[in-house]
Amino acid sequence: MTEAQKRIVFCGVGALGSTAALFCRNLDATLAFVDFDRVEAKNLLAQAYVKPSVGKNKADALKLQMLNFYGIKAEAFGVRLGEDNVAALLGAADLVVDAFDNQASRLVLSTYARGAGKALVHGALSGDGTFGLVRWDERFAPDAEDAAGQATCEGGEHLPLIGLLGAALARTVQDFVKTGARRDSMVSLASVTPTFP
Repeated sequence: MTEAQKRIVFCGVGALGSTAALFCRNLDATLAFVDFDRVEAKNLLAQAYVKPSVGKNKADALKLQMLNFYGIKAEAFGVRLGEDNVAALLGAADLVVDAFDNQASRLVLSTYARGAGKALVHGALSGDGTFGLVRWDERFAPDAEDAAGQATCEGGEHLPLIGLLGAALARTVQDFVKTGARRDSMVSLASVTPTFP
């Protein structure tokens, strides 16, 4: 299968998802974004959105930015992913990229991917911003948030770590698309360490 035939679906395009997606713009693959949320002014400090995107759905805004800035055509689904629509949203995916920030959505993805035999890679940032990880589904267990809807990166204070983690997640996506490799990584401001060959 060539890159052009692969479909990569990013689930959650907030801080981590939008950053990783931008770093995947060099792939000759179909990129699709799933997110129900809207861009707020506070998101501009930690997410890959520009001021004219404020008020727009995040998936739609990222699709528009990819086209306007880089000439990349992508697809956008401005809906909340759940058990009722996961198969329709991810059925044609060759790779699912989880950049959600909550346990419930991650579990919906894992349940579907395991049942449908879909490749699923997770990217996760610790609530305190001290580390992040990239891990394939077969080796990932999502943690519950300390509080429902807990924000981890609203003020931009974790932006350097988000950049590193987004780059590590994008590299994992690129390696999978090009060679089928499934490497995990642990990311901190001090290092990016592969944790699985």
